This record gives sequence, structure tokens and C-alpha cells, in this order.
Amino acid sequence: MVKRTDSNKQRLKRHIRVRSKISGTAERPRLAVYRSNANISAQIIDDENGVTLVSASTVEASFDGIGSNKAAAAKIGELIAERALAKGITTVVFDRGGYIYHGRVSELAEGARKGGLKF
Repeated sequence: MVKRTDSNKQRLKRHIRVRSKISGTAERPRLAVYRSNANISAQIIDDENGVTLVSASTVEASFDGIGSNKAAAAKIGELIAERALAKGITTVVFDRGGYIYHGRVSELAEGARKGGLKF
């Protein structure tokens, strides 16, 4: 019998390890990324107060297009940067959520940088 590793379980272990080292503050909140097979979403979170300050997702009604490609991830990155700048947030800590910094996750980060966020 072939043993197959649970990739999501491994991702959650990586995410917990990363979260033990980074945390969002009021001055520099955390940009958290969640990626599923069909969609991608991002939140800017103040961990000291336990509050989500800004969010953007491909599930929103205002988003048109396919939510599972790199172009959609870049759009979400630019959208979250625009919403963050409107709230006065300029610098963040990037939390890749245990995912590899490749593909859609890196495109979201590049879109956020292009939109004006610094990290």
C-alpha cells in the first residue's frame, strides 16, 4: 500500500511555524493569503486587536473573470493595495499562509507591490 502525504496538513504545519515568527501590529499589519483551487483571497489583519482591516477576494460580486489564475491573483493584489492605501496602510508583513512563494501567491504579492504596498 502506498502512503500518500496530506499536503494540506503539511501546509498547515508550515503556516503555524511561520505564524509563530510573524505578527501584524497596528503600525504594520499582516497581509494574509488564502489560496484554494478555484479562488484566492487576501486580508490585512491587525493581530494585536484581532481585527481584519481590509479584505479582497475573487469570490466578491464585483470581481469578474476566472478566480484561479495568475491574472486574477495580480488583480486581487492591486485591489487590496488600493483598499489599504485608502485606509492609510502603506507597509505590511507578508504572510504566505504556508504556500510556496510561487505562481498565484507571488503574483498577488507583486500586484500588491505594484499597487503601492511596501513589504
